Amino acid sequence: TTVNEACFKMFLVALSFAYFAKALSGSYMKSTITQLERRFDIPSYLIGVIDGSFEIGNLLVIAFVSYFGAKLHRPKIIGVGCVLMSIGTFIIALPHFITGRYEFETSVRRGENSTQNQAPCPVGSPADLTQSGKLPDGPVRGERLDKAITYTQKGTKFTESHCFSGCEGESNLSMWIYVLLGNVLRGIGETPVQPLGISYIDDFATEENAALYVGCVQTISVVGPVFGYLLGSLCAKIYVDIGFVSMDSITITPADARWVGAWWLGYLIAGVITLLSAIPFWFLPRSLLKDPEKSTAEEKRKETPLLKNNYPEEDSSFIEMAKEFLPTLRTLLGHQVYLIYLCVTIIQLNSLIGMVTYKPKYIEQHFRQSASKANFLMGVINIPAVALGIFSGGLLMKKMKLNIMEAAKFAFGTSLIGYFLSLIFFAMSCDNAKVAGVTVSYNSMETISYDKHSVFTGCNSDCFCSASDWDPICGDNGITYVSPCLAGCTSSAGSGKNTVFSNCSCIGAAGNFTASTGQCHHTDDCDRMFPYFLALSVITSFIISLGGTPGYMILIRCIKPELKSLALGFHALATRTLAGIPAPIYFGAIIDTTCLKWGQKRCGGIGACRIYNTTAYRVAYLGLTLSLRTISFIICIPGFILLSHQLKKEERNGIHGALANRGAELEALRKDDFVISNLDHSQQTSDNIIDRETQL
Repeated sequence: TTVNEACFKMFLVALSFAYFAKALSGSYMKSTITQLERRFDIPSYLIGVIDGSFEIGNLLVIAFVSYFGAKLHRPKIIGVGCVLMSIGTFIIALPHFITGRYEFETSVRRGENSTQNQAPCPVGSPADLTQSGKLPDGPVRGERLDKAITYTQKGTKFTESHCFSGCEGESNLSMWIYVLLGNVLRGIGETPVQPLGISYIDDFATEENAALYVGCVQTISVVGPVFGYLLGSLCAKIYVDIGFVSMDSITITPADARWVGAWWLGYLIAGVITLLSAIPFWFLPRSLLKDPEKSTAEEKRKETPLLKNNYPEEDSSFIEMAKEFLPTLRTLLGHQVYLIYLCVTIIQLNSLIGMVTYKPKYIEQHFRQSASKANFLMGVINIPAVALGIFSGGLLMKKMKLNIMEAAKFAFGTSLIGYFLSLIFFAMSCDNAKVAGVTVSYNSMETISYDKHSVFTGCNSDCFCSASDWDPICGDNGITYVSPCLAGCTSSAGSGKNTVFSNCSCIGAAGNFTASTGQCHHTDDCDRMFPYFLALSVITSFIISLGGTPGYMILIRCIKPELKSLALGFHALATRTLAGIPAPIYFGAIIDTTCLKWGQKRCGGIGACRIYNTTAYRVAYLGLTLSLRTISFIICIPGFILLSHQLKKEERNGIHGALANRGAELEALRKDDFVISNLDHSQQTSDNIIDRETQL
């Protein structure tokens, strides 16, 4: 009927919008990694925990939703899921509104017009130091506020009592916990969207249109990450406290390691979009009128005795289903080809998820691009290349009519080509930024020389400086200094971003050079190499994605039809548990080991990393990604052997089955001939009797 068609079309539009909303918020989460690190002063591995918490929320309820959801009002359950996703997204943005303004270390006067400012390098007695609030090694944060601080200058020991007023109102609960809990709730809300939405389409669409509708919904979901990364790019340009502070007073730029964009704004936008996607589902019926052809097909399927075990009756008890579950699962895990396929995909997804999660950060740190530009490039270049690759792979498989072995070889070949192309990334190296006492010594020798005390040297020995601060300035000699104090600058003029530091004892031989705010921006070979990196990244993403669809078809075709649903479900469960959750955590932990200069929280503990060892970062990030893929290729070898044996066995069984069927048909024909001949004989006999009777 017309109403039935209208409701179904409405469901398709609503489901597509829900797919778009969940993909947008998920990709936006990945685009805000560096913003969250800096805002909450947390290392990369904790960001990995936050990112993996979405999968944890998903796994908490997926079994209940998949089983009970199909028996209830599916559209309304999807609507409830969208509302929960929306609430989770709003909770992620909540810390911005319950914490104070973002404060970063700086010795620059904000928005004050004066020709001569206070000296960044205080020289004199410890009393002068206390008045200016500068301490040699920074306060020992997180301890008693009236703790006595002992430090040494020029061989003389000083002990002073100092009160750190900044920690009094700080909550014991870290604000990133709210982000974690919000992401868990997002994962719980996302659970019913895919299984219940796809099953609803499959139940009430015609056989030939169901695949088309599912394809359309999946295509819409690919558009979501593009807009998610573009939204991340836009918000990263806007200062975190926009509307609450004067932008003239901000002394840092989006390229600065202390810059935090308006990360919360994108979550509010994504939350509103997700909430809007929930509305249509409340007006849709629990079920639609089935298409006559589909109903007839389902009735025939139920009537077929051979399929009774595959499609149990609805009145079968839960206990009987539970008894059948473990033997079926044992049969599935005993399938060697499926088990190897599962291992390969888990390892490759570990590589893929870890790589994608930290790719914007890699672009930022290695090629010294802003977070806004890195997110923009991910959304405009990389994601469309992946989507085009997946679509092209499915198209090629259809045109070339690949069987299961050919599909496996195609997926393996594209992955191998992408692997060899990815090795070129190792050659695309950039030198470390020249930071005095961190990557180079104060006499400009090209060595990694940073440790806790190497920022102190003879030229700044008269200054009372904190080693924990990160307030970089760029000297006239092209070298970045950790702070104006550690550069030995005794005077400064101007305000805000236009501040100029002078009489810097560590800059130049005579110490009469000046410095400006922010890190030095080097226009070296790295800038010329960046376009080639992007081009190679697009090509490898496209080639690897070509094998996505053929690779997934192996999973469907290598398993018996009655095990297909369980195989798909267990595959999703295993990949989320063993790849989606751990990969961002250990990738982040390994990246943390390459940090050269850690920030410090206001009240104690290590904060976000300010600068990385570029070479070590590249080797760790790319090395871990490609090592995992190498392991997966090695496991593929026995997989191909077992798949070949399985196909040969099925072919032999098929031939024997065909011969047996043909023999049965011949036997049946012989029986028919025998019956017919007997009938003819009896007919002839009866005719003869009738003739005799007639003659008599």
